[in-house]
Amino acid sequence: MNQLAGATSPYLRQHADNPVDWREWGAGALAEAAERDVPILLSIGYASCHWCHVMAHESFEDAATAEIMNANFVCIKVDREERPDLDAVYMNATVAMTGQGGWPMTCFLTPEGEPFYCGTYYPKTPRHGMPSFTQLLTAVNETWRNRRDEVNAAAGQVGEALRQQTAGLPDSEIGIGVELVQHAVSAVLKDVDAQHGGFGGAPKFPPSALLEGLLRHYELTGDLGVLQAVSFTCEAMARGGIYDQLRGGFARYSVDAAWVVPHFEKMLYDNAQLLRVYAHLARRSPESLALRVTRETVEFLLTDLGTEQGAFASALDADTHLEPGKPGVEGATYVWTPAELNGELGALDGAWAAELFGVTTAGTFEHGTSVLTRYADPSPADRERFEAIRARLSDARSRRPQPERDDKVVTAWNGMAIVALAEAGAAHGHSEWIEAAARCARYLIDTHVTEGRVCRASLGGVPGSAPGVLEDYAWLALGLLALHQTAEGDWLAEAQRLLDAAITHFADPETPGSWFDTADDAETLLTRPRDPLDGATPSGTSVLAEALLTAAAITETDKASRYRQLADLTLTRGAVLLARAPRSAGHWLAVAEAALRGPIQVAIVHGPDAETDSAATLLAAVRTAAPGGSVIVSGELDSQPLLADRPPVRDTAAAYICRGSVCDLPVTTVEDVRTGLLPPQSA
Repeated sequence: MNQLAGATSPYLRQHADNPVDWREWGAGALAEAAERDVPILLSIGYASCHWCHVMAHESFEDAATAEIMNANFVCIKVDREERPDLDAVYMNATVAMTGQGGWPMTCFLTPEGEPFYCGTYYPKTPRHGMPSFTQLLTAVNETWRNRRDEVNAAAGQVGEALRQQTAGLPDSEIGIGVELVQHAVSAVLKDVDAQHGGFGGAPKFPPSALLEGLLRHYELTGDLGVLQAVSFTCEAMARGGIYDQLRGGFARYSVDAAWVVPHFEKMLYDNAQLLRVYAHLARRSPESLALRVTRETVEFLLTDLGTEQGAFASALDADTHLEPGKPGVEGATYVWTPAELNGELGALDGAWAAELFGVTTAGTFEHGTSVLTRYADPSPADRERFEAIRARLSDARSRRPQPERDDKVVTAWNGMAIVALAEAGAAHGHSEWIEAAARCARYLIDTHVTEGRVCRASLGGVPGSAPGVLEDYAWLALGLLALHQTAEGDWLAEAQRLLDAAITHFADPETPGSWFDTADDAETLLTRPRDPLDGATPSGTSVLAEALLTAAAITETDKASRYRQLADLTLTRGAVLLARAPRSAGHWLAVAEAALRGPIQVAIVHGPDAETDSAATLLAAVRTAAPGGSVIVSGELDSQPLLADRPPVRDTAAAYICRGSVCDLPVTTVEDVRTGLLPPQSA
């Protein structure tokens, strides 16, 4: 019988009513396959995945298909977001066998977990040269029964190939230096889409980590060509349909090169990363589009993804269920026709809104509907009218059926949100954003961390059983380090405990600076995953490098030297990615830029009580001017390592700007702070 009703994953619970006898991944399911002498049918997806829903409706909800599955396989359903380790292993197998990957992922395994046939979506009926799912099930079952030797041979070959792929980054004589970083930046800029922004062609994913790395390069070099590439891409995304023009927040990707038509699911990890980018970009142009997007993205996170525990849910679905029991319709909540605008706003305002939002009779999406875009802003005289119309449309949309929300709280993605909210709040003077980051951090520490170990996710305040992977430790530690610089609390000690646990359980003892994605005491899988490439989310390794680098700058000497050594060793291994695959090394670029400059450390020491306002003024100026990746602390003399032996100047609050172990003379004015920190042509 189906065993998913008690799962902590909303995605698994979506399949609890299927006639398929789904199991969760575990030793019991594998043992059952061995006892019955049948293969495992492993289906991996996630709650907001459109094609996962399509395959579920076509096949997993069909009694006849379920009968074939139950009779001939042990069927296991996995949430890729809850078990990224399993997803990584079997995605590598799928790509190796088919040349491409994606979700839903469909893998057939031996009872030992070795894959012998893998693919992605299979339709209900044959089409475009693709067999139907039932044809595939029949063929696999016949092969298992009649040609077992071939199955075992194939499984053995795939397993060995996968094991060879997890050797980690090779030793290299390439080191992190100015020339390497410039090479990476130049190589990336050659791939800029000069017409639409972004890199490469459709489908287009927000290049979040790469934008952060490029922006840091500009902030440290003043290269206006780099700033133009970042600004152009950020504006193109923010004005396109990939950005929700009514409520804020970005969809996962655009199916076209111009960012017009999104794949409609909204992921926490995209919005947290993009919030960080837009908040940093907005410091360079305070009245810009970037600042508006920063504010709206924060509002989206707090309103649409916020949980009652103070954390953030994983995603909003791509589909909207318009009728009970019927398949969801992609984008139904979000798209409009001119007639619908007129019905909500009246003919005059409806026509004006259609022009501003790009809603046409032909439509930009399906069935004559349009995704809202915003390629021009209303004039100052029309701004009040525009905001009133926007509010009316948002209210009207809220009365439509809404996409489902995946309420699962993932540690790593919430860590990203903590970093982004803390840094955005500090840069733009919004203490309430910092407090939201602190609430989330307190929830994660209380619920996701037990005796120094981290769980991957929780649901409704209840932690799941899946252990945390490297990115969970790294992002949460980085979030706590951001809070140490922006909020009251013992965040540094908590961050150090997480970093120490990561060093103990994820380091490769044979190759210092190399890290596994799963802990040394985690479940033994076909391989022990480690992927250093930055993708839709940065690799756990590159994020750990940033956390180690940041911690080294604000920690007492004995721990600082250990953290810095490991950060440098990790970056040295990652240098080969900047040399050979810079498009897949955006976060590595961001960390390398910070490391090459020290990172920049700014210590603001308070003067006497009467000078508290001057310290706050200096701190605000530093947070606006300092490049991304800088370490900024403020407090009394000797209250923490960066403030040791750095007194006020003539009883006045002073800022000490240091790059590595070299410090400028202390400064006491906003003008001198800006001169010391802003890019050359901006000071």
